[in-house]
Amino acid sequence: MSANLQIFIEESHTTNTFKQNTQLCFHIETIISIFANNTYNFTLKVLAKKAQFKSKVGIIAATVGSAVGLGNIWRFPAEVQSNGGAAFLAVYILCVLILGIPVMLAEFSIGRGGRSDAIGVFKNLGASRGWWTIGALGIVASYLILCFYMVVAGWTFEYLMQSVTGGLFTPTEGVAAADHFTMKMESFITDPVNPLVNTYAMILINLVVLLLGVQKGIERLSNIMMPLLFLILLVFIGVTLTLPGASQGLDFFLRPDFSKIGPEVVINALGQAFFSLSLGMGILITYSSYYPKNTNLTRTAITVSLLDLLVAFMMGLIIFPAVTSFGLAGESLRGATLVFVTLPEVFCKMSFTQLWSILFFLLLTVAALTSTVSIAEVSVAFIRDRFKTSRWKACLIVILPLFILSAVCSLSMGPLNHIRIAGFNIFDFLDNMATNIMLPVGSIFLCVFMGWFAPKGLLQNQLTNDGTMRSRLYGPILFIIRFIAPVLIGLVLIGYFL
Repeated sequence: MSANLQIFIEESHTTNTFKQNTQLCFHIETIISIFANNTYNFTLKVLAKKAQFKSKVGIIAATVGSAVGLGNIWRFPAEVQSNGGAAFLAVYILCVLILGIPVMLAEFSIGRGGRSDAIGVFKNLGASRGWWTIGALGIVASYLILCFYMVVAGWTFEYLMQSVTGGLFTPTEGVAAADHFTMKMESFITDPVNPLVNTYAMILINLVVLLLGVQKGIERLSNIMMPLLFLILLVFIGVTLTLPGASQGLDFFLRPDFSKIGPEVVINALGQAFFSLSLGMGILITYSSYYPKNTNLTRTAITVSLLDLLVAFMMGLIIFPAVTSFGLAGESLRGATLVFVTLPEVFCKMSFTQLWSILFFLLLTVAALTSTVSIAEVSVAFIRDRFKTSRWKACLIVILPLFILSAVCSLSMGPLNHIRIAGFNIFDFLDNMATNIMLPVGSIFLCVFMGWFAPKGLLQNQLTNDGTMRSRLYGPILFIIRFIAPVLIGLVLIGYFL
């Protein structure tokens, strides 16, 4: 009977002093001599030294920044409105706590355990041939999302600039006041030039942040932007809760009618939980590969999930009191309509209209920027680790094609809108393909791998930091990953096609 014995050494050890390297070699030879009976095949692997986040605050800020985005700010209120209000909120919170955290810990364990890109982690962990395709699916999905997400980031940047100049609220000649913001949104999004300029501006900002690296770019950006995001949210909550009639919106958002909970509500809540936590996109695997060895993964996952929940909850406290206060509760809160039509109408009815508009679209731009940077980093890490190239080359390889691909997505809302794939324009097709199909499929296989095929003890070792700390949640988390998560994620996937 033969067996394989793999010995992993981080690249940092190979740069130690001669004496330290000699001692390391002696220990390796001692191990080999103990088992030197020709029944073991030895493999010595040197893991490349990875860049790391510098501080605990940076770890949390960067990971929260990767999760908090447009999914929390414009998709969450729409889901609450169309799925029973507070009843949906209750189910959503349970989905994040019971399902989202375990799946997040699975990604954290794979990422920090493998210390590579979303594909390389599976190879470093000794996974059998084929499992690396989970990472490949995440990389492809994240890049497809990046193509159209950069366009949306450009829209938010344009509205921020329009808020600063006051042009957003300048009356449009020949258009009724009630239709002003609808016409403004449609004319801007379908314009062949202006959206491209703003999209390119956001692409360049992303490039600068990514070129600065993990600590000086991603971590520093997150340390500044995340506190700013929460500060702006708090300011808005303070304003909207004092509006006349705000209590009606709070009742809808906070007082659940559990009779409204059905299979569709549960499936939608599961989908929102996975989307808002950035599960299945390779982001959490990539970011966790930058975590120091002493990072408490369980505490990090719980903190990130709670902060992500908090952002969504705070948005609900802002949106629903505001729209009910100004008689806009019957309007659609879905997607672009909420952000670019309904909320500007709310701002028009408030004192200091321009100030609130600037703050809100600054908030939205911050969320979009931290999200696009994290999504792009998945592909940057892949190029760096797989092709052993410098960071600036990897950044250029990832970012430069976006000047064409994102442009196509933008133009598909206007001049190229006649091009249809499965009934969708290019923008919507990429959105549906990546977020509704590829992410759930990747998450299912990731859970199957971690639950049944990962190296023995991987999850427990990562949760306990190689036995240096206790983890009472290991058993329940493993049970959820093995038996519950794949089934529920599968229901989300099936629900999309029904």
